[in-house]
Amino acid sequence: MTEPPAFRYPKKDELLGYVTQLLGFGRMYIKCSDGKIRLCQVKGSISRYLWVGEGDIVIVKPWAIEHEKKGDVMYKYNKNAWDDLKAKGYLKDDLLQQ
Repeated sequence: MTEPPAFRYPKKDELLGYVTQLLGFGRMYIKCSDGKIRLCQVKGSISRYLWVGEGDIVIVKPWAIEHEKKGDVMYKYNKNAWDDLKAKGYLKDDLLQQ
């Protein structure tokens, strides 16, 4: 069985995102840190233990094709980790505003 990854920061090709709307069947709209809204899904290998809800902060990896519109959810942060992300400069306040 696959273990959930330990706390991590976004890598070079990944973005932070804020889940704005759940659509069902594992899909959701996410407002990303680059200002775009992407249709995302939870990556298949981690879908068993990663439950995402509206208002969560996640790491999004844009697709190679249609990278402006779609992406995969790679990791979800707990609300306790938000302060650490803000302190390190990863999480900006404009991402959390609707």
